[in-house]
Amino acid sequence: MFITIQDSKLRAVIDSFGAQLISLTDSWKKEYIWQRDPDVWARCSPLLFPVVGNCRNGKTMFHGVWYQLPKHGFCKECEFSVKEQGETYVTFLLTADETTRASYPYDFRLSLTYRLENGALFMDYLVENPSEEVLGYCLGAHPGFLCPLEPEEQFQDYHLEFSQEEHTASMVYDLELLQFDVNRQGIVLENTRILPLSHELFRNDAVYFPEIRSRQVSLIHSASGKGIRVSYPGFSSIAFWTTYQPQGSFLCIEPWNGSAIRSDEDDEFFHRHQIQLLPARESRTYQMKIELLLP
Repeated sequence: MFITIQDSKLRAVIDSFGAQLISLTDSWKKEYIWQRDPDVWARCSPLLFPVVGNCRNGKTMFHGVWYQLPKHGFCKECEFSVKEQGETYVTFLLTADETTRASYPYDFRLSLTYRLENGALFMDYLVENPSEEVLGYCLGAHPGFLCPLEPEEQFQDYHLEFSQEEHTASMVYDLELLQFDVNRQGIVLENTRILPLSHELFRNDAVYFPEIRSRQVSLIHSASGKGIRVSYPGFSSIAFWTTYQPQGSFLCIEPWNGSAIRSDEDDEFFHRHQIQLLPARESRTYQMKIELLLP
């Protein structure tokens, strides 16, 4: 089921299957979200829960018991219920059931609210623990933005601009072992806010910065200044991804709490870095904001 919310500046369409943002257009009906080409990438904005990225060999242990847990979790294959809805907002809800417990043996309530306010799209995540035991999980966003935005432009005409100067490095993803290698640095940012884009950056899959000062990043056409800005105050790290072969005309901006399995981690889920631990009967909120940058 597709749900549309809109105000005078923006219109967003969300699919209840996966609670996935499938369209974001401005008042001139300009589209900013990747439009799901199955020959390149069949999704456009999956919700990552209760794991971000892959587990080693697709399996993980919960307190010593093995479970099969798919890459990025199960939300992308789940139908969310509509909890609340208005002209400018909608809240989707997923609760634990037999299907989710087969790969993640915990009770949870996961809500994602999309709301338009002052020319921005807010995505508010709420994780609730209805049980009497600690809930451990990872959480991430994965929106794919059209890049380039115009047919006469190219991907490399754009750059990423962080809100603060960064002195950090990405962690290389090992395509043979299917894990992030803590001993291999990829892209190094040396006291800069700018990362020029090229498809070559994504030869080894996602560009993942496990340590980042900024909580805001913009995807900008270098000549015109148009693009989008993503703020992610509730997330610890950031990753970027597009398809390398074939070359995708989109860029995913992915705030993460967690990541794919790392070379310094064992297979116990509660040992994963950046895991979120939620005490019994408590809840926690996270937020992301998308703004359009118009020339």
